[in-house]
Amino acid sequence: MTDDTIRAGGCVLWRRSPIDGRPEICLVHRPKYDDWSHPKGKLKRGEDPLAGALREVREETGYRAVPGAPLPTAHYVANGRPKQVDYWAAEAVEGFFVPNREVDRILWLSPAAARNRLTQARDRDLVDALLSSLNLT
Repeated sequence: MTDDTIRAGGCVLWRRSPIDGRPEICLVHRPKYDDWSHPKGKLKRGEDPLAGALREVREETGYRAVPGAPLPTAHYVANGRPKQVDYWAAEAVEGFFVPNREVDRILWLSPAAARNRLTQARDRDLVDALLSSLNLT
């Protein structure tokens, strides 16, 4: 990681379906990019990556989450700069979504449907990592 690396944190937010108890994954729609992704965002100066990831989940989805296992870190280039996003599994425990400037919609989807809806291929691997961390593969 270089000094100009953008640091971010995110979560694969999940819950047990109220219908059948199976895991559902929350995806966020960002109108600025017209994409579907896991909740994530840039860290504030000096912010712990896990604290930042949970803050971003709360800001983007309205849900408070309990962190679980660390998931693979994503490395890619954004706007010509290297970016590193540290991810965790996180179970939604309470809250509700209110559309905001950054995120206008969320969806709770089965893992297979979430994989299909995600815009970036790198985000699909995180679904598999979540299921592995929950011993559901």
